[in-house]
Amino acid sequence: MADDTTGGRAGGPGALTPRQFEDAPGTGDWRALGRGASALFRTSSLGEGAVLLERVRVLADGADHHPDVDLRPEAVVVRVVSHDVEGLSERDVALAREISATAAELGLAADPGGVQEVRLTIDAADRERVMPFWGAVLAYRRADRDLVDPHGRWPGIRFAQQDVPRPLRNRLHVDVFVPHDVRPARVDAALAAGGRVTTEEFVPRWWTLADPEGNEADVDAWEGFDDDLPDHLVAPDSFRAADGVEDWRVLQGASAYYATGGFDPGVELVAQAARIAEDVGAPLFADLRHAGVTLRVGPPEDGWIDADRLLLAQRVQAAARALGIRADPSVLRDVQLTFDALDVPAVQRFWAATLGYLPREDTDLYDPLLRGPSVFIQPMDEPREQRNRIHVDVLLPADAADARVAAALAAGGRVVRDAEAPFWRTVTDPEGNEVDFVVVPGRAEARG
Repeated sequence: MADDTTGGRAGGPGALTPRQFEDAPGTGDWRALGRGASALFRTSSLGEGAVLLERVRVLADGADHHPDVDLRPEAVVVRVVSHDVEGLSERDVALAREISATAAELGLAADPGGVQEVRLTIDAADRERVMPFWGAVLAYRRADRDLVDPHGRWPGIRFAQQDVPRPLRNRLHVDVFVPHDVRPARVDAALAAGGRVTTEEFVPRWWTLADPEGNEADVDAWEGFDDDLPDHLVAPDSFRAADGVEDWRVLQGASAYYATGGFDPGVELVAQAARIAEDVGAPLFADLRHAGVTLRVGPPEDGWIDADRLLLAQRVQAAARALGIRADPSVLRDVQLTFDALDVPAVQRFWAATLGYLPREDTDLYDPLLRGPSVFIQPMDEPREQRNRIHVDVLLPADAADARVAAALAAGGRVVRDAEAPFWRTVTDPEGNEVDFVVVPGRAEARG
């Protein structure tokens, strides 16, 4: 999956700029972001979304051009991109037009303003020293000067070369949740790539590591979890000990990755899983990519697993094995952003408005569609002199960006750079953490 926000510079013969894609007839449901173009269709159930998914399979097979599809209880998000041009092409226009027509036939309304992408940027004095650490800790691959999730699921990372050293500690760090049986190798790989352990205070709950320039990541694997939970919830160790969930791992909720080797087997698995979820009466979140499917159970508002979600995981595993589809737990990861804050409610309000997220308890935020990283606001006891070497980029539709920026400002934000507006605006939260609001369509044309 290309992570291109260059406004159309990537590609070659046959490539379209994001603006050209959006101006093409029949693409009104779609918005070009950082990775291709996406459309969100609202549904009333998983079953309704699965019907659209199965219709998309027919269209994609006919075009020999397969999109990414995220199936949610209340929506289906489809993303088209042409890997041969590392961007958008006429093939994407044709497929997008057919998908929109099919969704309309099914009575599904599009919500163009509901799509977005989140990306991270790390300022680095020596980009080549820090990139291997982040590639190792997140199991990402390199794409030119960026790192991207090879499975097209989690935020890409850009590395901005800095001329002057900036040694102060960040107020933002990254948490990566990994399977418990993957954690030792993941930590070892990060250390071998130039990382170091900054504290062992929280081991074995999580490992706090830093890259060669001090940017931090916590590796969390739900090891050593001894908190008391209500009787109706299943603790991580109890879930792992249950029968019929060998393919699943506890992250934020429980997740499984199945290597399908193709789009059609993935559609069959997701459609069956959706029917099982409706029968059990528990929510399911499915991310379909050409080579595999990521499935998650656990409600977005808290992520915990109960008896219904355990049953759902067991039945989905049985269905996958009946289809002859192999699980690969090593692919699994969840990503969370953690902000240090003196005024937690103020910072939480800002990032809820900025990301379009919902609050979870007093310190957390989550994407209601579970497509972006979660957020944890970590209280600080006293002020610390810090600088933002890591910051967040939010890529938005052009017709939604002004309203999102206004919401962020109303929630206590402050514009610090807008010379490239409307394509690029930098806003800080009430305590100085930065976010860039990015609009891609039109940038190539504006630059000439």
